[in-house]
Amino acid sequence: MLSPPSTNPPPAPAAGDKKTWSVGTLSYTAGGLALLFVWLLFGDFAYMMRERSAAPVAQLMLKKYQATDFVTGIFLLTIPWTIILIAGPTMSYWSDRYRSRRGRRLPFLLLPTPFVTLAMFGLAFSPRIGPVLHRLFGGDPATVNHTILLTMGFFWMVFEIGVVISNAVFNGLINDVVPREWLGRFYGLFRAVGLGAGILFNYKIIGHAEQNYTLILASIGLIYGVGFTLMCLRVKEGDYPPPVAAARSNPVLGAIGDYFRDCFAKPYYLWVFIFLGLANTAFVPVNLFAIYAAKSYGLTMETYGKYLVVTFICSFFLAFPLGWMADRFHPLRVGLGALLLYAAMMLAGFLWIHDPKSFGLVFLAHGILSGTFFTGTAAISQMLFPQLKFAQFAAAAGLIAAFMNMLLGPVLGALLDGLGSDYRFTFLVGSVLAVISIGLGLFVHRRWQQHGGPAGYVAPE
Repeated sequence: MLSPPSTNPPPAPAAGDKKTWSVGTLSYTAGGLALLFVWLLFGDFAYMMRERSAAPVAQLMLKKYQATDFVTGIFLLTIPWTIILIAGPTMSYWSDRYRSRRGRRLPFLLLPTPFVTLAMFGLAFSPRIGPVLHRLFGGDPATVNHTILLTMGFFWMVFEIGVVISNAVFNGLINDVVPREWLGRFYGLFRAVGLGAGILFNYKIIGHAEQNYTLILASIGLIYGVGFTLMCLRVKEGDYPPPVAAARSNPVLGAIGDYFRDCFAKPYYLWVFIFLGLANTAFVPVNLFAIYAAKSYGLTMETYGKYLVVTFICSFFLAFPLGWMADRFHPLRVGLGALLLYAAMMLAGFLWIHDPKSFGLVFLAHGILSGTFFTGTAAISQMLFPQLKFAQFAAAAGLIAAFMNMLLGPVLGALLDGLGSDYRFTFLVGSVLAVISIGLGLFVHRRWQQHGGPAGYVAPE
């Protein structure tokens, strides 16, 4: 079982004692560390089943009810990233400074879980709720799809508010309870579990999503609600030093000022935020419209799902080695290597795709290389940001990414509408974004070395 937290740092083990690992006031034996990993990864499985299912099923529902590419971009990028812009910094700042019997992270993970679950049920039943509302308000039968899309949009906003809160805090929990020398390997396992959820969904479920979206969303919502709640009840946080109190005439404006001074006053972190935001958006164009692209080249959802399964299997077997590489060489370097390969392959793919087979091969390369990036850089925030204020710095990075994605969604959707939905251009846009990200990443790498590099990096505060 997990060793109980103490208020004092653990003493150095005497000769012959069992090896222990510590983070803050928490100390683990090998068995305690293994049990921690089991519960975190159990929660991650429920979490990733939600992540892997909600967006692709929603995409199919949007297309079924005649949403344009522009509306899809608004729905799947602008709405969630607008919520991130508002809720992410607020929840992360509050979480960093919150103290309770259950810790500073777990209350923020437990509270939104039932709302996310209920929102998934609402999304699942939107095609039935929408027509009822349409008739109730005397709508024209010819525009019933508009009401269905609006109903989906409402539940999607509720869903995303809960998701944003849990996303802002979940990595903070991992940062607080997982020993730093295990972060890279833990995130390798973390990614492997997420990929396992992706394999299950795309091999067994996505082929039925167009006909059975109600059952799929409702079932996965229930799995998420139960699984994530159990994880929150079983994982324990340690003790934290009291937050620094500041005398302010206006607590709200003072907190906002503290947040922006902490996160945005140092140019180094601004460059890190911009690099991370742009690097993550490099994979968005293909991911956002992959289902529509597959259908445009004549692939069934079952065949599309099998392509995804192959990418997830490859990424699954790469997950732990990439985690080891991140611990050995640093996530920043692993990420730059992945971006370089991605930029080259996506440019080649844009020039080469001409039929279902060539699309499938380039899509496989996209999946494997994007998976390499996300696995290799999974611990990058923990290794670059200050530990005690980690969540608010991670949310600040999300703030920059939010602006980028809020712009990218509708712009890319409008571009594709103007190009006659030629989804081959998503590969070109991804390649261009990756090239720009590499230039920014090399600059960040140089600054990171100036702050100590691999041997003695200290996050500036």
